[in-house]
Amino acid sequence: MDVEDQIDLANLRAQERLASLPRAISARYDRRIGRVVIRLNTKLDIAFSPRDAEGLEAARPEELEPIEVSPSGFGIHFPKLDADLYLPALLEGFLGSRKWMAARMGAKGGRSRSEAKSEAAKKNGSLGGRPRKKQPAA
Repeated sequence: MDVEDQIDLANLRAQERLASLPRAISARYDRRIGRVVIRLNTKLDIAFSPRDAEGLEAARPEELEPIEVSPSGFGIHFPKLDADLYLPALLEGFLGSRKWMAARMGAKGGRSRSEAKSEAAKKNGSLGGRPRKKQPAA
């Protein structure tokens, strides 16, 4: 297969993907509800809180406007923050990298309050609390 055939095949695959997946046709920040709203070519709107997306979590409302949509409709760009989101990942519920999402889940789990966690804390407290960190020998 020569280079021309490979290019034609790649273009065909790209066209098939464009036809089969939802794409963004517009995006805006709605200050009234505090959400980024993305309109899809399927006439569906999706909205999410900026604090739930990597790169946007500390953004002020004025930094969230304007929002640019890539020509393919798969990328959402926030020029004032130099932040990008990938629409297929958003639609799958991933608002950041795996490392970032894992850190968020870990923080949420650490704040949880369960009976087992309370019992473990009481038991640890009755033993004198959390052991001090050992200082390295000098």
